[in-house]
Amino acid sequence: MRALKGRVALVTGSTSGIGLGIAKSLAAAGADIALNGLGDLDAIEATRAAIAAEHDVRCMFAAADMSRPVEIRRMVEEARGELGHVDILVNNAGIQHTAPVHEFPDERWDAVIAIDLSSAFHAIKAALPGMLERDWGRIINVASAHGLVASVHKSAYVAAKHGLVGLTKVVALETATTGVTCNAICPGWVLTPLVEKQIDDRAAREGISVEQARRELLQEKQPSGAFVTVEQLGGLAVFLCSPAADQIRGQAVAMDGGWTAQ
Repeated sequence: MRALKGRVALVTGSTSGIGLGIAKSLAAAGADIALNGLGDLDAIEATRAAIAAEHDVRCMFAAADMSRPVEIRRMVEEARGELGHVDILVNNAGIQHTAPVHEFPDERWDAVIAIDLSSAFHAIKAALPGMLERDWGRIINVASAHGLVASVHKSAYVAAKHGLVGLTKVVALETATTGVTCNAICPGWVLTPLVEKQIDDRAAREGISVEQARRELLQEKQPSGAFVTVEQLGGLAVFLCSPAADQIRGQAVAMDGGWTAQ
């Protein structure tokens, strides 16, 4: 049950939502954890301490701005300095903005691409040499169903997540003969703070209840009619770190309630 004991996992965007769920699952499997993300520092410290105590692992926090390459490199170095090395890198940090292409603000496009795509490149570039030196590593890029299919008004997000799937394949090919693997997880709708905001915005825009907006969101895309949970995504991440996944390389694994099966 502690298959990842002795491993160190750095999870970006892990102070809430999917990233936190994955970090907790990796900690439950025995990995030491480096958290990263935004939020109230007291709340983050409480989360960090709770993970360390509940799972008997070391857990640190690195407050890197994921739009700044120099801070991303520093974050990887901080994790190495405090925890010894980085064996597992989960690139989860992401933001969203919705607007038609011809109305999409330039600065929002640049921000989404920087955080949802470029940050993964910079983190991989910083962490990969150490993984190759130890001949073991797991790189897991949290893409999206939108890394496989598109939706209107999400040009930057869809472009970034498609790019992240492509980056995953390149890194997998470049590490194919090593003990390092690189794969992408492509979630459908997960009830995270990011999605909650989309639901609230939809309810306000259409003059409907939040519950109705939630149902309609699922009905449009996700045939199962149920949200994917962060615990399910965490379980998939732990599996991708296991020996059973040694030959899963360059894959975009959809966990989306049937969204991309349509």
